[in-house]
Amino acid sequence: MNIISKLSSKNLFVFNLVFIGVIFGFSLAFLSFSCTTPSARGVRAQESQVIIPENAIAMAEHMQVVMRGVTDRVLPSVVQVTTVSVRQGQQQNPSFPNIPGIPWEFFFGPNQGGPNAPGQPPGQNFRSQGLGSGLIVRYIDGLYFVLTNNHVIEGAAEIRVSLLDGNEYVAELVGAEPRRDLAMLSFRANSAYPLAVLGDSDEVSVGDFAIAMGNPLGRQFSFSVTKGIISAVGRTGGPGQNINDFIQTDAPINQGNSGGPLVNIRGEVIGINTWIASPGGGGGNVGLGFAIPINNAKRLIDEFIANGYISSGWLGVSLMEPSREMAALMGLGNRRGALAAQVFMGSPANNGGISPGDFITHVNGREVLGVNQLTMLVGDLRPGELATFSIVRDGVEMSIQVLIQERTNEIASDSRNLWPGVLVVPLTDQIRGALNLDEDAGGLHVVQVVSGSPADIVGLRQGDRITSVNGEDVNDILAYYRLLREATSEELWFSIVRGESSLETLRFRR
Repeated sequence: MNIISKLSSKNLFVFNLVFIGVIFGFSLAFLSFSCTTPSARGVRAQESQVIIPENAIAMAEHMQVVMRGVTDRVLPSVVQVTTVSVRQGQQQNPSFPNIPGIPWEFFFGPNQGGPNAPGQPPGQNFRSQGLGSGLIVRYIDGLYFVLTNNHVIEGAAEIRVSLLDGNEYVAELVGAEPRRDLAMLSFRANSAYPLAVLGDSDEVSVGDFAIAMGNPLGRQFSFSVTKGIISAVGRTGGPGQNINDFIQTDAPINQGNSGGPLVNIRGEVIGINTWIASPGGGGGNVGLGFAIPINNAKRLIDEFIANGYISSGWLGVSLMEPSREMAALMGLGNRRGALAAQVFMGSPANNGGISPGDFITHVNGREVLGVNQLTMLVGDLRPGELATFSIVRDGVEMSIQVLIQERTNEIASDSRNLWPGVLVVPLTDQIRGALNLDEDAGGLHVVQVVSGSPADIVGLRQGDRITSVNGEDVNDILAYYRLLREATSEELWFSIVRGESSLETLRFRR
């Protein structure tokens, strides 16, 4: 007899009920386990099956070691430059970037130039602080010399430098060169600090690694290191009258990085971080940073230390870069260089035989890439040096030797000696259309008259049209410069058209 037959009907009912409940509970448990447990258990238990190749890890770690080595080599020679300027009158609150979490009053103190600082009454002196970077490049008898940008320390009444070890020192201005935007500071210290190793910026190529160091946006971010590549070389422009040919990099550079080093993968300084380009002039980093090539600064370092100032060579020309159309009309082809549009009377250029209209292509055998580079090359020449200039005149190449003089602001800005003191361009179809001139209208269009120059004194004005020189028609730019060059008399006569119908003759005296 089986066990079920031995149970009473009541007990059988209870047994069946319990048995069905057990089966139902087991089924629910099984379904729940099968639907949820495997995936959840797999996420917790499984490890990533992606295998990183050991050789790739070794290469990455090697690069990491290199970056650490570059940082350890260079960063101790970087300084933070803090300046205080004192000005009189109503304080103008400077424009600082609105960066959440940056307490500007902490950096500058109350009423010291933060974005919310109230102005002080007129007639009172007020102090404003500035921040930049610099680089230790020389050490002589307990005195450390720091290279930085001129705009970092310009107008400063007090200068202090801070080092990576936390020490701070009072610094003195040794010398400054605004046209190169470079300056030299010095400070005394008993502690030993390493000197930066200066590389060769002429060897820099697009695509090279670039590492920027400095103190962006204030003390909170001091001694920062960023990495990128060299984006371009030979860039021109920038703020002010800077005559450098810049290295462009996408290594992040921000306000406060000015004066800090741009470094190659060997830990050699290849540039001095100077300015950034950003949409709308907001000053934020968008990957367009520019550094002064270190080779532009090497001579200045020695001269700053020796003399406290920079002696620059002076040629005595006013330069311009002709348009492609104008270059074609002058027979220049694809040559690179700069046009000596005007010449200072009595200058080295004038004495050596360079005339208005000469196109300068080389200085001592070095190719001229544009106006900025020619200005820089001439500035690097020593006063008293006999330099060779390769020029193109009327389509003919020739060489002229010029005895260089020392440049001073007085002689370089004395426009009374600038001959003839006017910039002209050929009449193109575009210019004729803009001036509503007939298609057969001749002459040359005056685009600039230098204030105080002979052209200004006799009454020549921007917008005039020069139709003849000494009675000879000038319908092309080569004829104009030829007549200026060949004129033997002390006086010249310019026939001009001003407006629609007026015709005047202006007499120049050299």
